[in-house]
Amino acid sequence: MAEKEIEYGNAGSYQAAVERSKKIEEDILVNPLKYRVLTGDRPTGRLHIGHYFGSLQNRVRLSKLGVPTMILIADYQVLTDHDAFQEISQNTKQLVIDYIAAGIEPGKNVIIYPHSYIPEANQLMLPFLTLVSLSELSRNPTVKEEIQSAGIKSVNAGMYTYPIHQACDILFCKGNIVPVGKDQLPHLELTRTIARRFNEKFSPKHPVFPEPQALLSKTPSILGLDGSQKMSKSRGNAIMLSATEDETATLIKKAKTDGDRHITYDPQNRPEVANLLMLISLCTKEEPGAIADKIGDGGSGMLKKMLTEALNEELRPLREKRKQLEADPAYIQKVLTEGAKQAREIAIATLDEVRHVMNMAI
Repeated sequence: MAEKEIEYGNAGSYQAAVERSKKIEEDILVNPLKYRVLTGDRPTGRLHIGHYFGSLQNRVRLSKLGVPTMILIADYQVLTDHDAFQEISQNTKQLVIDYIAAGIEPGKNVIIYPHSYIPEANQLMLPFLTLVSLSELSRNPTVKEEIQSAGIKSVNAGMYTYPIHQACDILFCKGNIVPVGKDQLPHLELTRTIARRFNEKFSPKHPVFPEPQALLSKTPSILGLDGSQKMSKSRGNAIMLSATEDETATLIKKAKTDGDRHITYDPQNRPEVANLLMLISLCTKEEPGAIADKIGDGGSGMLKKMLTEALNEELRPLREKRKQLEADPAYIQKVLTEGAKQAREIAIATLDEVRHVMNMAI
């Protein structure tokens, strides 16, 4: 392609993203309506405490500040690396239950929807595919990592076009901020490139799409109970939000620590212990080092007991709300139906605009 190739993994670009994120956070407090957040999850199962501390709390915060928020349930994307499509519908409903139980309030300001119900957004795939080269897709480090972590031997084309589908998800609603971690920046950079190339090619005087900015997560990466890798249901190292208090206690008892009875906060040399201390800190808002000092020679037993109590206390209101929502499937259905309707209205308007600038309107 004649355009400049996308640069992935550039340290300078990451630092620039950090600086932009800081400025956006400051501006959101003053001008929340200036932004539209696009965020979401794939319906591969119920959410766990890594999602709760890593993204759900931030979504609640942004929506309560008045930022228009689109929450996407990326059901089509499950097909790229999962065979369990039989569970997609049920998992979608469980995601909605987790969202609302965590404090997200669907309505005019917050739209929750599955993207398989927004055909106009998916129609953006074709023009967007023409704006990206095959080499750019194959070099995307996030795609490479997902292929490796999923252990995929035969990679389907959907996996390679996953970042373009994500660009459709962000740009159909003209989302201009996307909460992400550092590992998701390559996907977002591709979306920014597609928006820029589309505008330059089809509508240089009146840009159609914003170039979305990253809102970088402030929550440290949460390890699983094995202490060695990211928390994930598929790895069997997670505590689900829907777990009971007794199930939570049992799982925490099995969490990996180390042989040193004296508890200290040392993420570099004692990652397993540090991770449990950080989880307590996220619940109690006390510094991990101060928590470690309190435990001292109390050992892993006291550490795990303290985490169990803190986590169960933190999640008790959410779990009570979950029970109420699970008993009201008609309400969950209504949230999804109304969300899809609202999202489609936005998508139809955007697709009409796209057809117009590409001279395809009839």
